[in-house]
Amino acid sequence: MDAPIGHFDHATPAPAALDELTRPVADAVRQWSGSVPAEQIVYVETDPQWADTAVFVEHYGRELLERSANCVVVAGKRGGESTLAACVVLSTTRVDVNGVVRRQLGARKASFASMDTATGETGMEYGGITPIGLPGDWPLLVDSAVVDLPYVLVGSGRRRGKLLVPGKAFEELPGAVVLEGLGIA
Repeated sequence: MDAPIGHFDHATPAPAALDELTRPVADAVRQWSGSVPAEQIVYVETDPQWADTAVFVEHYGRELLERSANCVVVAGKRGGESTLAACVVLSTTRVDVNGVVRRQLGARKASFASMDTATGETGMEYGGITPIGLPGDWPLLVDSAVVDLPYVLVGSGRRRGKLLVPGKAFEELPGAVVLEGLGIA
């Protein structure tokens, strides 16, 4: 099949590529429900040697720069309590951790979670964390610009491989809250 965006040698509907995904991501694809059929989520093979954004878009398609999103794990703290959450923003922006995230989580302080916490809690590889398959009790903060795109490139749970996901699917993920201004230039 051809990928809906980008130029990839191999593109497969995610339900047919479960062996390429980490367990939490594969489980989420198996249990997928919502208005977007799971078959519209596409797994594409990528080479980790081209992981750097500039090299990645040069190799797989320049249009991907404007259609890629990052998923980062954050920790909000208030009164000794810590809340983990994930944020999805376009790769051309950065997460407004000290503004939008902190307020949304009702935290006194918010910061990016450590690599060990992010990978340990998600069961995904650092650099491949995706919003699909996150712990179900986590808030998932999604920038509205992500939801507005026909397809978005995100991690697959591993550094090798990516998922192409219809933008509107992000607002239907467990714990999802769509926010204006989550990603800032």
